[in-house]
Amino acid sequence: MAWPVLVFDIESIPDVDGLRALRGAGAELSDEQVYAAWVAERKEKGQSDFMPLYLQRVLVISCVFRNAEGLRIHSFVDRDSQSEGKVIQSFFQAIEKHVPQLVSWNGGGFDLPVLHYRGLRHGLEANKYWDMGEDDREFKWNNYIGRYHMRHLDLMDLLAMYTPKNNAPLDSLAKLCGFPGKLGMDGSQVYPQFLAGQTDAIRRYCETDVMNTYLMYCRFQKMRGGFTPDEYEREIAYVKETLGGLAPGEAHWQEYLAAWA
Repeated sequence: MAWPVLVFDIESIPDVDGLRALRGAGAELSDEQVYAAWVAERKEKGQSDFMPLYLQRVLVISCVFRNAEGLRIHSFVDRDSQSEGKVIQSFFQAIEKHVPQLVSWNGGGFDLPVLHYRGLRHGLEANKYWDMGEDDREFKWNNYIGRYHMRHLDLMDLLAMYTPKNNAPLDSLAKLCGFPGKLGMDGSQVYPQFLAGQTDAIRRYCETDVMNTYLMYCRFQKMRGGFTPDEYEREIAYVKETLGGLAPGEAHWQEYLAAWA
C-alpha cells in the first residue's frame, strides 16, 4: 500500500452568524433565538432541521496521517470561535505539502462539500486540492474531486457501489469488524456539547471516529490486496502500540483500546 495516507473527519456546528445575516435578524435577538426560530419554521413546514451544508461551521478537523515514518493523529480546532478559516486552511496546507491519498467515510457527501463552501466563504487557497490536470497532468486522471478516482477515497460511497440506499453507518460497520466504533457521543450531540463549552470532548470524539475510519481503510486494503494478511495484522498491532503510547492525559485513547479489547 502506498503512503502517505491522510484520513479525515470533521465536526461542525450551525453557523448562527451566517443564519442571522441571511435572515436579517436584528441584534435584539440572541443566537439561541435566531436558531430556535429557524428550527421552528422548518418543523412547521415539515422540513428537516439539519442545517444546510453551507451553514455548517467547521469546529474540528481530525486526521490520521500515515506515511513511511509512522502514524500520527492530529486535530485542527477552532477554540476561539474566530479561527474556522485558519483551521480549514491548515488542512488544505497539509494536502499541499504531502499530496496524500485522502480517505473519508461519507466525505464526498458531507465533509468535503462543507469544506468547499466554508473555504470559499473565508477566501482560502487550495491549489493542489483543486488541480484536475491543469497544473499536473497526472491529476487529470486521478484527482481529489473525481468521485470515481482514488486520490480521495470515500469508503462509504465506494462500498455502497455509489448507491445511497446501500450506505452503511461507520459506527455499525466498525463494530461488526471488531473495532470500537463511536464512544461517548454521536453527531446529534455535538452542538449541545459546544454550547456547554465542551470543545475538547468534541475533539476527542472526532479523533476516535477518524481512527475508526482508518481501521476500516486497513480492512478494505486487506480485502483489495493492498495489504497481505500478515501486513494487515502488523498494521493493526502497530496502531494499538501507537495509541497505547500516547500521552496519559488523552484518556479517550485508553478508553478506545479498552473497548477494542
